Amino acid sequence: MSWARRIGLSVAFVVAAVDVVAAHDIGGTRFDSPLPLTVLFLGAGATVGLTAAWLGRSEDLVPTETRTVGRLSAETIQGIRLVRRFGFTAVVVFAVIRGLVGRQVAAENVATVFVWPLWLKGLGLVSILVGSPWRALSPCRGAHAVLEFFEGSRVRLRVYPEPLGVWPAVVGFVVVVGVIENLTVIPRSPRLTVGFVALYAVVMVLGGTLFGRAWFRHADVFEVLYRQFGRVAPVHVRARNDEYVLETRFPWEECSSSVAEPGILAFIVAMVYTVSFDGFTNTPEYQQLLFAVRDVLTTGALTGVILYIIGFVGFVLSFVGAAAAVERLGNVTERSAIATARAFAPTVVPIAVAYELAHNYPFVLRNLAQALELGLHAVGQDQATVSLLGWLSLPVFWGTQVLLIVVGHVVAVVAAHEVAVHRYEPLARARRAHLPLVVVMIGYTVLSLWIISRPVVSG
Repeated sequence: MSWARRIGLSVAFVVAAVDVVAAHDIGGTRFDSPLPLTVLFLGAGATVGLTAAWLGRSEDLVPTETRTVGRLSAETIQGIRLVRRFGFTAVVVFAVIRGLVGRQVAAENVATVFVWPLWLKGLGLVSILVGSPWRALSPCRGAHAVLEFFEGSRVRLRVYPEPLGVWPAVVGFVVVVGVIENLTVIPRSPRLTVGFVALYAVVMVLGGTLFGRAWFRHADVFEVLYRQFGRVAPVHVRARNDEYVLETRFPWEECSSSVAEPGILAFIVAMVYTVSFDGFTNTPEYQQLLFAVRDVLTTGALTGVILYIIGFVGFVLSFVGAAAAVERLGNVTERSAIATARAFAPTVVPIAVAYELAHNYPFVLRNLAQALELGLHAVGQDQATVSLLGWLSLPVFWGTQVLLIVVGHVVAVVAAHEVAVHRYEPLARARRAHLPLVVVMIGYTVLSLWIISRPVVSG
């Protein structure tokens, strides 16, 4: 059976499972009704497992070639980038001003409506679809470029320390996305949001002045995050000679190459864990756990951070443990579990991407509509109302959640199969080595679907 037929049958299985869910009569609101868990978990887990089994029957690798669908001149791309950067910077400045002088209500202030839903989450979704736009949008990179223009040369006081790698971005991701966004009141306060943006800008500009452009590539949490999301983008733009080419590619193509440094491994693991923790914090079970641990440890507001760190450590250990099991089953003794983890780490990016897309696209669309309303009100259209979610019925909502998550896990299985076949020979050894990751992915599929099935608790 060809790879195309195997994956096609997997997708058909997912669609059948989604049809069952969509036909289920879910009462109440779209945010407080669980899915039929037994059918859903069995169907989703079987889809991931059967995909791995089918792929494991043949040494034929899934295709990874790219296709060129268009070309643009370097001048055109530069012009587009300038327009986007100036436009995005103008919106950021406007949001900062409104955050300081506007009404201090999260849903009615451009700062809170723009920074967290549209900047952080919205650009993440854009990166998933067409690759990271951040290098062309970053106001801090723009400020550094202006400084270099007036200096007439590269601005850099010191060479960026190679051992530092992307570890500043790892720390930044844990602090910004893991803690600030999920566990503090900052995203609900316009003025505190402005303070966050100002602090981020100061750190980026000072770092860029000290270490040059390398600082942004290694230390900017948004640049590293969106770059990882962009691994699965089916469309991307690549520089070639004196022009840029628009290419399409399979979503597993960039997810089957070993990461070059431990920092990227840590960032990917943190990313996969945190996107699920983000959803878990909205469930009643998390609230119960939070209050119980807080009462026992008397740690007050730090309890959420403690739970995040404990879960993160446990997730890292489980991933490294799975990597060690892969090496043991592959009968390769000269390699370390860390080297194996670095080889397979990109294969779990589709899992994080799928959950990020499923969990956040209604959130982004709702806040985009709110931002448009605020903009219309600013020009005197006080009666204007904008709705971008009118099409999202309850069956469609739950159906897309299930479809995105399961398809994301199937893509991850495909990528991991390709890595295993390249890394272990013969096929029987590769199949054995792949097994621990299949088990982990099935478990994570069920966990992700359980999280989205739970009622949402407002923070």
